Amino acid sequence: MGTIKDTVSKDVQTQKSGGIVEKSEYNQALSQYNLNITDEEVKAAVTKIIAEKVSENDNLEVKKFLLGSVELTTLSTTDTEEKVLEMVEKVNRFDTEYPDLPHVAALCAYPCFTKLMVDSLEVDGVDITNVTGNFPSSQTFLEVKTIETALAIKDGATHIDIVMPVGKFLSGDYEGVCDTINELKQVCGDVPMKVILETGNLGNASAIKTASLLSMYAGADYIKTSTGKEKISATPESVYVMCQAIKEYYEKTGIQIGLKPAGGINTVMDAVIYYTIVKEVLGEKWLTNYWFRMGTSRLTNLLLSEIIGTETNFF
Repeated sequence: MGTIKDTVSKDVQTQKSGGIVEKSEYNQALSQYNLNITDEEVKAAVTKIIAEKVSENDNLEVKKFLLGSVELTTLSTTDTEEKVLEMVEKVNRFDTEYPDLPHVAALCAYPCFTKLMVDSLEVDGVDITNVTGNFPSSQTFLEVKTIETALAIKDGATHIDIVMPVGKFLSGDYEGVCDTINELKQVCGDVPMKVILETGNLGNASAIKTASLLSMYAGADYIKTSTGKEKISATPESVYVMCQAIKEYYEKTGIQIGLKPAGGINTVMDAVIYYTIVKEVLGEKWLTNYWFRMGTSRLTNLLLSEIIGTETNFF
């Protein structure tokens, strides 16, 4: 995985003796990209994609694909072992009752439930995703974040979702943002790590692109829109900007980064729109249930109902 310290192109990389990277290098990395984008031009691009391309993806095969990209999620203060176990058992039963349909890509919960999920999940190919690092605020000591992440992985988490330190980002402390992300990626090792940008709090398209690039250079394997705990979660515009950042980063580094819209995915059409944006900006290489994930709970029943042609509340 590329980081600020080892992926920035050599023509902008200057290291002090002893291997300490200057703070200015974060800005040097960003200087390779066009951050002078406006909300208006992003809105126009998204409107054009929706008008011209969404209809061709509003079909059964795409909906089956989207079902297989869902990270079935419960992240509530009221979560209990019984509730989490019920979610896992539904995934186990789904594999038997709908053998011709793709199962969800992952189960997502707090790390205190990881061992329960690992012990009760019977379906191969379903990840156990944990939110760590003091989700959803990311406001605690780095030591606490690293310990929580390490314990989640020890218990069997196969994907880790962390929240970018939004406060540090908004105050311009890019070094602090990247150091936190990089430290947690080192804890994750080979376990894929998603960085949640909390795009609804960042203010504009340029800030979303900046946060996307910093997260990728700092070690993110995926970038994710939102925790779902703020007023504004995933939007087509934020996903478009993130896809553009992923594309440009891939063109410069050769490193493929995944995408996870999450929060506020309320309808099947919402999901089809996100699929279409990914297809148009990033292309077919990202249209697998590894590189494209959706964090949601309500969408699974809506997708399943449209696929089988009758309303169902299986999940």
